[in-house]
Amino acid sequence: MTHERKPDTIFLNGLEVECIIGFIDWERRIKQKVLIDFELPVDCTRAAVDDDVADTLDYKSVSKRIIAFVEASEFKLVETMAERLATLVIAEFDVAWIRLRINKPGAIRGSRDVGVAIERHRADLQARSR
Repeated sequence: MTHERKPDTIFLNGLEVECIIGFIDWERRIKQKVLIDFELPVDCTRAAVDDDVADTLDYKSVSKRIIAFVEASEFKLVETMAERLATLVIAEFDVAWIRLRINKPGAIRGSRDVGVAIERHRADLQARSR
């Protein structure tokens, strides 16, 4: 009997970034906070043996790139931000997939937050670009 091993992942939750997001006039004039969670595949085996960050995906580098991208963005829809961010991370960090969640706190009165959660795979993105 073979045991199918679930891939290792790294994740980061609650990355807080300020950006222009929204389609209402006032939203286009002020920066608002978004909270970003992401999960990426990584094989932890070698890093665990060598105890060296060079043998894993450096989540600090990924986080810094996400922050830079989002801070410089001016999207109307959270959906567009999520799609572009997923494409960027897959391309720049050579990962097979990303699970990404973007929350926009306070967007709807009476709710804690609203947002989107997406999962994108490199194969899907390559098929779209053909």
